Formats: sequence, C-alpha cells, structure tokens
Amino acid sequence: MPKFVIEREIPGAGKLAANDLQGISQTSCGVLEGMGPSIQWVQSYVTDNKIYCVYIAPNEEAVRRHAQLGGFPANSISQVRTMIDPTTAE
Repeated sequence: MPKFVIEREIPGAGKLAANDLQGISQTSCGVLEGMGPSIQWVQSYVTDNKIYCVYIAPNEEAVRRHAQLGGFPANSISQVRTMIDPTTAE
C-alpha cells in the first residue's frame, strides 16, 4: 500500500503543549478508526510551524478525507516513491 508524507502548516506547532498534541492525536485516531483499517498513521514530526505526518493509505484522496474529517490542514501531500537510508550507500 502506498505511503504518503503530509505537510501541515500549523503556526506555533513546536510550542504546542503535550496535552494539545495528545488532543490532536486523539482526534486523528478517532477519525482513522471511523475510516477503517485501509489508512494508517505511522508517525509525525513536529517542527516550529509545521507537522510532517507519514501515512499508509490506498490513495491521496483517503489522506485528504482524513484531514477534512479531522479538521487538519493538509497543505501538501506527496506519495513516497522509494526510501533510502545510510545502508543505501553500501
């Protein structure tokens, strides 16, 4: 199943309190539960003004639907074509 990276512009994201991040996570998980097992949240990276999320989903539309249902921005959605890491150099 395809993997996607979602860029969410959220001013001040890096200053969100732990309980705020927990609330966002709970909302996301609730929406995912309602959408069924075809879409999965892998992890997210919080920076100063953005959150980058990694999802496994059947298509970009499912990722957009999750964002709409959860009230999250999805400023950019990119499908991962391949992955590399330090072992790629070997």
